[in-house]
Amino acid sequence: MTDPYGGPPRSGWPRLMVELLVQDFTISLSFWRDVLGFGIAYQRPVERFVYLEHPDGAQIMLCQRHGQWETGPLQRPYGRGLMLQVYVRRLDPVIAALTAMDWPIHTGLRETWRRVGDRESGQLEVFVQDPDGYLLMVAEEIGERPLN
Repeated sequence: MTDPYGGPPRSGWPRLMVELLVQDFTISLSFWRDVLGFGIAYQRPVERFVYLEHPDGAQIMLCQRHGQWETGPLQRPYGRGLMLQVYVRRLDPVIAALTAMDWPIHTGLRETWRRVGDRESGQLEVFVQDPDGYLLMVAEEIGERPLN
């Protein structure tokens, strides 16, 4: 029988993990699961905490605000000065889910090439804010090319 609380992430434990404090746990979980495609690795329902894992390897934790870890006033939009980057194999399903939910787009789909050492790395990316205002760049890698 499978444990209803889940277990460790399939892709292993990362060396750096982000836990987002959220205003409405149910709404935030729905966004991360139903729009961005994350699944529950494990959860602690009584604490309103969940550890999420994306099939493409990204991981994040969500926790209902309770004041214990807040180091100062927390005002919307949360995460000012913080941008989270989520890399997926295919961006199309995320854009389709955002469109179906009529979710506001912060910065629309764009192709971007950035210098990385002696080459450029390309990606398609879209920027959205989650229900609490955390800024997310959701991106699909499209390859590398030599510098021009």
